[in-house]
Amino acid sequence: MSDAGVNREQLAAQALPEGGWGYAPGHAAHLEPTCMALLALAAEPERYRAAIDGGQAALQKCGAGDGTYRLERGRPEAVWPTSLVLFVQAALGTDRAEIKQTAGALIGLRGRQMEADKDQEIHDIDLKLIGWSWAEGTFSWVEPTAWACLALQRVGHGDHERVQEGLKLLLDRALDEGGINYGNRRILGRILEPIPGPTALMLLALQNQPRHPRITAAVHYLGQQALNGEDLEHLCWAKLALEGYRDCAGVVDWLPLLDERIRASRQARAETNYVSPNPLRTALTALALDTATRNPFRLDDANKPAEILTVPKRVVRSVSFAERLKGMVKGIGINAVGQMKQNEPQSCVHVAPVTDYNANLADVVQRQYENFRAKVPLKGKRVVLKPNLVEYHRDKVINTNPNVVAAVIELCRREEAAEVIVAEGPGHWRNVEYLVGASGLGGVLRHYKVPFVDLNHDEPVKRVNLGRLTKLDHLYLTRTVASADVLISLPKLKTHHWAVATLSLKNLFGTLPGICYGWPKNELHWRGIDNSIVDIALTRTPDLAIVDGIVGMEGDGPLNGTPVNTGVLVMGSDLVAVDATCCRLMELDPARVAYLVMGNRKKLGHLAEPQIKQLGDTVAQRSQPFATVEHFKDFRLAKPA
Repeated sequence: MSDAGVNREQLAAQALPEGGWGYAPGHAAHLEPTCMALLALAAEPERYRAAIDGGQAALQKCGAGDGTYRLERGRPEAVWPTSLVLFVQAALGTDRAEIKQTAGALIGLRGRQMEADKDQEIHDIDLKLIGWSWAEGTFSWVEPTAWACLALQRVGHGDHERVQEGLKLLLDRALDEGGINYGNRRILGRILEPIPGPTALMLLALQNQPRHPRITAAVHYLGQQALNGEDLEHLCWAKLALEGYRDCAGVVDWLPLLDERIRASRQARAETNYVSPNPLRTALTALALDTATRNPFRLDDANKPAEILTVPKRVVRSVSFAERLKGMVKGIGINAVGQMKQNEPQSCVHVAPVTDYNANLADVVQRQYENFRAKVPLKGKRVVLKPNLVEYHRDKVINTNPNVVAAVIELCRREEAAEVIVAEGPGHWRNVEYLVGASGLGGVLRHYKVPFVDLNHDEPVKRVNLGRLTKLDHLYLTRTVASADVLISLPKLKTHHWAVATLSLKNLFGTLPGICYGWPKNELHWRGIDNSIVDIALTRTPDLAIVDGIVGMEGDGPLNGTPVNTGVLVMGSDLVAVDATCCRLMELDPARVAYLVMGNRKKLGHLAEPQIKQLGDTVAQRSQPFATVEHFKDFRLAKPA
C-alpha cells in the first residue's frame, strides 16, 4: 500500500460512528477536519464509501438552510467553513443545485469595511478591498479570503467580481520579500513576518493568475521554509501549494525532497507523546503524499458553469423587543449579582527573586505556593496550565519560558494533582504544534509526559457572558478550560502597545477558540481589548497566576520589544492584584491601565496598593522602569517628591 493509502486507512479508522471527523479524539465532528478527510478519501471513493457518506451527512447537519455552513454547537457567526464545504461539494460531485446555493451564499458573505487608520498603524494595504472574514460582521483576513476564492474558482466562478477583488486583496497584502501574514503587512512601522500556512493557501488561490513578483517571491519563501522545516502541517500545505507551481525555478526538484521530509515528520509526530492523533493532519498527509496521481487543489479552467449565480440578500436577523428585554433583564441581574459580590479585605501577592532560568524554579514556586495552598488546593484536581505562547522568534523573549512551565508541572506533581494539562490557543499562529516544538515547550511536555491541548481547535462551550462589557450575551470558551478544576495563568511580564501591559488577565485571550473567533482574534480587539479581557476573566476566572518576570519585555509588545532582566516570579490568586503588582514592578501606574480599573470596579480583584499584602520581596526592591518607550509616558508611575 502507498504512503498516501496508509494515511487514508488511518483516516477511515478515525471516522466517528455517527459520521465525520473531529480535531482530536473525544471531539464530535467539526467541519474543517471533515472536509479535509473527505478530500483525502475521495481518491478511493468505493473503498471508503461508508466513511464518505457519514462525512457528507455530518456536513449536511451543519447546513444553515441559506447555503452557509456553521458548526451546530459552535458560534453561529463563524461562517468561514462555508468555503471548505463548497470546495468539497465540487470535488465530490454534489448536486449542481446544492453547489449553486452554497456558492451564492458564499458570494453574499462580505468582510466588514475597514475604517481609515487614524494612527497609521496599518498604512500600506488597500483598505477599500473587501474579502471574506472568519465570522460575520468582522474584517477580511487572508485565510478565509483565500479559501473563498479557491472554492469559487473550483466551481467555475473565478471571473466573478467578488473573486477578482479577493485575489487583489491577497496580492495587496503579500510581502515583497515573499509570503504573507494573516492580514496586515506592517504594524507599528514594522514589516510582519510571513507564515507558511496562509502563504500556501494564498498560492493555491492565485495559482491561475499571472506570475506577479509577489507570487514568485512567495513560492521561493514557502519552498525554503519547507526544505528547512520539520513541522508536518507546514510541510503538507507547502507540498500541496508548490505542486501547482512547477513552472517556477527549483520547484520540480523540491517536490520529492518534500515527500521525504513529510514521511520523516509523520513518523516523528507519531513518536511525540504530548500530542494526540489528529484527523486534520492525517488527511493533509494523505493529500500531500498523493499529488503525483491527484491533487484536488489544482484548478480546472474547463469547469465553467453556464448559469448565473443567485446571490441571496444577506438578512441580518433583527432582535425582537422581547429578546432585547430578556437580554436587558439578564444583564441587570448579572450586574446586580456582581455588585453584591464581596472581596476579601486584602489579597496576597508573592514576589520571589530569581535571576536565572536554570535555577531550581520548582523549589521557588513551591515556597511561593505555601501561601496559597489553602485557597487553591491542587491535590486530586484536574489542573490546566495556560502559558503565553504567541509566536516563536529565536531572538525575542515573547513567550513564557519553558523552564517556568516545567517548574509549575513539578509543583502539581508534588501536590498530587490528579491530572495536569498544558493548553494554549494563540491568536497569532494557527499552527500551535509548531510553536510548542520550536519554543522548547515540547521538550518539557515530552519529559513530563504531559499532554498539550490546542485550545483554538478545542470543543467550544457556550457560557453566559458575566461581564457584558463587549455587549456579547455569551462567550464561547473551550471545554478544556471550562471543565478545569484549577486554571493557572502563566504569562510573560511584558508591556503591550494597546493594552499597556500584557499579564495574567490579557493571557486569557488564548482560552477562546479560534474556530469561533478567527486568527487573529481581531473581533475581541475591535470590541475593545479591555472590555474583552474583563468579560473573559469574569466568565472563567483563573484560580492562580504565576508571572514569568525573570526576563521581561519592554516596548511595543506583545511581539516587538527588548528584554529586561527583572529577576522575579510573581504569584497570586487575585489576578487584578497580581497584574497591578506587576505593573508597579515595571513602574507603570495600574490605575491608568483600563482593564485593571474596570476589573476592580467589577470586583474581579484589588487594585489599590493598601489592599494588596506584599509577600516575599517588596516592589521597591525589584521595580525598574519598563516604560522607557515614549508611547508609555502617560502610564508611568509618578515618582515621590
